[in-house]
Amino acid sequence: MANHLFDRLLGHQATEDKIFIDVPGGRKISFRTLHQESGQVANALIGMGVEPGDRVAVQVDKSPEALAVYLGVVRAGAIFLPLNTAYTPSEVDYFIGNAAPRVFIGAPAKEDALEDIADAHDCRLETLAADGSGSFWETVAAAEIDFDTVARGPDDLAAILYTSGTTGRSKGAMLSHDNLYDNSAVLKDYWGFTSDDVLLHALPIYHTHGLFVATNICLLAGASMIFFAKFDPDALVAEMPNATSMMGVPTFYTRLLRTPSFTREVAAPMRLFISGSAPLLAETHEQFSALTGHAILERYGMTETNMNTSNPYDGDRRAGTVGFPLPGVELRVADPDDGSVLGPNEIGVIEVKGSNVFKGYWQMPEKTAEEFREDGFFITGDLGKVDADGYVTIVGRGKDLVISGGFNVYPKEIEEKIDDLPGVLESAVIGVPHPDFGEGVTAVVVADGSRDISDADIAAAISSDLAAFKRPKQIIFVDELPRNTMGKVQKNVLRDRYADIYGD
Repeated sequence: MANHLFDRLLGHQATEDKIFIDVPGGRKISFRTLHQESGQVANALIGMGVEPGDRVAVQVDKSPEALAVYLGVVRAGAIFLPLNTAYTPSEVDYFIGNAAPRVFIGAPAKEDALEDIADAHDCRLETLAADGSGSFWETVAAAEIDFDTVARGPDDLAAILYTSGTTGRSKGAMLSHDNLYDNSAVLKDYWGFTSDDVLLHALPIYHTHGLFVATNICLLAGASMIFFAKFDPDALVAEMPNATSMMGVPTFYTRLLRTPSFTREVAAPMRLFISGSAPLLAETHEQFSALTGHAILERYGMTETNMNTSNPYDGDRRAGTVGFPLPGVELRVADPDDGSVLGPNEIGVIEVKGSNVFKGYWQMPEKTAEEFREDGFFITGDLGKVDADGYVTIVGRGKDLVISGGFNVYPKEIEEKIDDLPGVLESAVIGVPHPDFGEGVTAVVVADGSRDISDADIAAAISSDLAAFKRPKQIIFVDELPRNTMGKVQKNVLRDRYADIYGD
């Protein structure tokens, strides 16, 4: 039995000297070199006691070495567990305790804080910096290049990605080798990626979008990537003449539109701009098209399902929609209460089924069962509709999910932090339109009158426990929260009330 995912991503390009990763002003890495490094990573992990099915947690800055770690983990038959670099030690502690990885690779700058976590959970801590330094890469550099790839089948787990729940407890979405391979293979063909493509890669690689979509597609296609440590609009514009395609979150496109050097002439050689991870405003779509002549291709996915839908590569990319279900994906809109299937243009909860859908939540069989219908459809929690032409539109999200800058933010986690503060009676966290981040995390707070408390007091008190992207961009004080007759806070009223606080 072969290694279902690794063999298809990189195994077939073991001797290819074509450049895969081009870091502007830095290293150029061929498919052959990456294959060799993945072997060294796998050997290093095996030497640390990693066995097939073990988890390897990684919270490091973006680098070519970090990609080699991902591929080496898969090649060794282990399960890759990427963690957002913005997560605080208290947040990381939960993930490590829940997933119980054999090895945890973190940033050297955080080593002191991470050591306590690793020790508490009997996990080996290694370090890796963005420049390739650190204890882990020292071991990798000394390891043998040759490695007998560990056999894994389509249903074996390749990765666990944590996605927060409205209760504040994070859930580990279990993704199989075939979940990741099949979805990437479909997208490669659907979006027309070939070995002639050069992708502008400015996304993080601890997230589905930057890793399991962008990177995997380029590996499958034999395409190349211009690899940026972070999004810098001027740097992207400078490299755009050397590229053919780009994947980004809506924030990328709003910032490009405000970059004077980004012109129709610069964008002319590009064949494709793709947006995802957060809703793209129709206004942004129209402004981008007017400036460049390119229609951004918007698609829809989530951690548990990879990609579900996409606007067409050849055809009308309709602003405000996320296109059609991808080949092999069944999608329907159902009544959230009784599960009955709704007709065209009726709004309900989106449900999907296909080889892209995850295997369930790590160590949460009851939660997994709750999220699936008896016929195997996964209940996404996103509210939407399908028009008469088959285009899918997302009209809202159940469970009050906020997507800010492409990252999922669950209000309950933030509300609990605020509500625990002296001087606070209660709070409600919402997402409202933001010109840069898609949605701005906003906290509406009711003080209890026991003491003076300001927005600055609240911001300071919760900052150490929450990643930066979760922290409210504004904190608003009110006398009381709006409620319905059943006493439930009406967040829709709050969203309407504060819809314009961030301006245009």
